[in-house]
Amino acid sequence: MRTIQTKRSRLIRLIIPTISAAVLAYFAVHVQTGDYGLTSKAELERRLNVKRAELASVERERIALAQRVELLSPGTLERDMLDERARWALNFLTEDEIVILR
Repeated sequence: MRTIQTKRSRLIRLIIPTISAAVLAYFAVHVQTGDYGLTSKAELERRLNVKRAELASVERERIALAQRVELLSPGTLERDMLDERARWALNFLTEDEIVILR
Protein backbone atom coordinates (compact mmCIF):
# COMPACT_ATOMS: atom_id res chain seq x y z
CA MET A 1 0.00 0.00 0.00
CA ARG A 2 1.28 3.32 -0.91
CA THR A 3 0.24 6.73 0.54
CA ILE A 4 0.83 10.03 -1.09
CA GLN A 5 2.20 12.56 1.29
CA THR A 6 2.41 16.18 0.42
CA LYS A 7 4.55 18.73 2.09
CA ARG A 8 2.77 21.69 3.57
CA SER A 9 3.85 24.73 1.73
CA ARG A 10 5.50 27.58 3.55
CA LEU A 11 2.74 29.88 2.43
CA ILE A 12 0.13 28.05 4.50
CA ARG A 13 2.30 28.25 7.61
CA LEU A 14 2.59 32.05 7.22
CA ILE A 15 -1.13 32.84 6.95
CA ILE A 16 -1.93 33.14 10.70
CA PRO A 17 1.17 35.22 11.58
CA THR A 18 0.48 37.50 8.61
CA ILE A 19 -3.14 38.07 9.63
CA SER A 20 -2.08 38.66 13.24
CA ALA A 21 0.56 41.18 12.17
CA ALA A 22 -1.99 42.99 9.99
CA VAL A 23 -4.49 43.24 12.87
CA LEU A 24 -1.78 44.52 15.24
CA ALA A 25 -0.64 47.06 12.65
CA TYR A 26 -4.24 48.27 12.25
CA PHE A 27 -4.59 48.88 15.98
CA ALA A 28 -1.13 50.44 16.21
CA VAL A 29 -2.01 52.95 13.51
CA HIS A 30 -5.25 53.88 15.27
CA VAL A 31 -3.49 54.29 18.61
CA GLN A 32 -1.23 56.81 16.93
CA THR A 33 -3.66 58.66 14.65
CA GLY A 34 -7.20 57.88 15.88
CA ASP A 35 -9.72 60.36 17.29
CA TYR A 36 -8.33 59.81 20.79
CA GLY A 37 -4.85 58.78 19.70
CA LEU A 38 -1.50 60.22 20.63
CA THR A 39 -1.42 62.86 17.90
CA SER A 40 -4.87 64.20 18.78
CA LYS A 41 -3.98 64.38 22.48
CA ALA A 42 -2.16 67.68 21.92
CA GLU A 43 -5.21 69.11 20.13
CA LEU A 44 -7.49 68.00 22.96
CA GLU A 45 -5.17 69.60 25.53
CA ARG A 46 -5.12 72.85 23.52
CA ARG A 47 -8.92 72.89 23.40
CA LEU A 48 -9.04 72.18 27.14
CA ASN A 49 -6.77 75.16 27.84
CA VAL A 50 -8.98 77.40 25.68
CA LYS A 51 -12.09 76.24 27.56
CA ARG A 52 -10.37 76.82 30.91
CA ALA A 53 -9.53 80.39 29.84
CA GLU A 54 -13.16 80.94 28.80
CA LEU A 55 -14.32 79.54 32.15
CA ALA A 56 -12.04 81.95 34.03
CA SER A 57 -13.40 84.86 31.99
CA VAL A 58 -17.00 83.88 32.65
CA GLU A 59 -16.30 83.45 36.36
CA ARG A 60 -14.79 86.95 36.53
CA GLU A 61 -17.86 88.34 34.75
CA ARG A 62 -20.15 86.46 37.14
CA ILE A 63 -18.31 87.87 40.16
CA ALA A 64 -18.59 91.41 38.75
CA LEU A 65 -22.32 90.95 38.16
CA ALA A 66 -22.77 89.51 41.65
CA GLN A 67 -21.10 92.61 43.10
CA ARG A 68 -23.45 94.86 41.13
CA VAL A 69 -26.45 92.87 42.34
CA GLU A 70 -25.16 93.17 45.89
CA LEU A 71 -25.16 96.96 45.50
CA LEU A 72 -28.85 96.79 44.53
CA SER A 73 -29.93 94.59 47.44
CA PRO A 74 -32.26 96.22 49.99
CA GLY A 75 -29.81 96.14 52.88
CA THR A 76 -26.97 97.89 51.02
CA LEU A 77 -28.83 100.04 48.52
CA GLU A 78 -26.56 102.70 47.03
CA ARG A 79 -28.17 105.83 45.71
CA ASP A 80 -25.81 106.12 42.74
CA MET A 81 -26.49 102.57 41.59
CA LEU A 82 -30.23 103.04 42.06
CA ASP A 83 -30.11 106.32 40.15
CA GLU A 84 -28.12 104.74 37.31
CA ARG A 85 -30.48 101.79 36.93
CA ALA A 86 -33.59 103.98 37.15
CA ARG A 87 -32.28 106.35 34.47
CA TRP A 88 -31.34 103.42 32.26
CA ALA A 89 -34.72 101.69 32.68
CA LEU A 90 -36.79 104.86 32.21
CA ASN A 91 -34.56 106.41 29.54
CA PHE A 92 -34.44 109.64 31.52
CA LEU A 93 -31.82 112.43 31.36
CA THR A 94 -31.34 115.84 32.84
CA GLU A 95 -30.47 118.88 30.75
CA ASP A 96 -26.82 119.00 31.80
CA GLU A 97 -26.02 115.34 30.96
CA ILE A 98 -24.28 114.12 27.83
CA VAL A 99 -25.38 110.87 26.18
CA ILE A 100 -22.83 108.58 24.56
CA LEU A 101 -24.48 105.89 22.46
CA ARG A 102 -22.68 102.61 22.00
